[in-house]
Amino acid sequence: MDYKNKIIVAIDTIDTREALNLTKIIPDVGAFKIGLEYFCYNGPQGIRLISDTGVKIFLDLKFHDIPNTVAGAIKAILNLQPYMLTLHLSGGYDMLNKANEVVSEYCQINSLKKPLILGVSVLTSIDDNDFVSLGISGKVEDQVIRLAKLAKNSGLDGLVSSAKELQIIRKEIGQELLLVTPGIRPIGGNINDQKRIVTPTQAINDGANYLVIGRPITASKDPRKSLDDISKVT
Repeated sequence: MDYKNKIIVAIDTIDTREALNLTKIIPDVGAFKIGLEYFCYNGPQGIRLISDTGVKIFLDLKFHDIPNTVAGAIKAILNLQPYMLTLHLSGGYDMLNKANEVVSEYCQINSLKKPLILGVSVLTSIDDNDFVSLGISGKVEDQVIRLAKLAKNSGLDGLVSSAKELQIIRKEIGQELLLVTPGIRPIGGNINDQKRIVTPTQAINDGANYLVIGRPITASKDPRKSLDDISKVT
């Protein structure tokens, strides 16, 4: 089974030419993830250049502020027509609910396709030791479950979470939420700054809808071949 359409390729560069070249080499993936680094350097114009190629954009800006500020910020980027966008679940119910309402209303008024709104649970760079230093009681998986339930109750479309928690999330909230999984590394791959990681096959088998993969593909000498190799479930 080939699951290229389940792979979201993370654009880990500020070079728009390099990003555009990737969309030409591997246009058949689920989406391309654009994060803060690219956005801060290139702005909305840089995103539009990539979007104009016809690929789907996962706009991963992880909005987190008071409800009105987040709602205004999200409204400002909706004309870029992202396929997905993210906000931190730790912003709380009021922030999440208002963001969801604003997106639905704005897209309906302006005849835009509503993007999928994903809540970010606990970053894959954080582990139980980090929780101790942050003064958060319990384990990472406990917090992930609390935030997954918050995402569901807030009417979001999905959740961004480490694949380490996929099984317990599915057990607690079923199949209702789309699960997008970062921290994916092929067997033998460099883990870089990720702490809670799994292999692509394990993540798919555990219930992930999409896998976010960056450097194992983008830093490869042959991104096309790397994508083909990674996307074959064994």
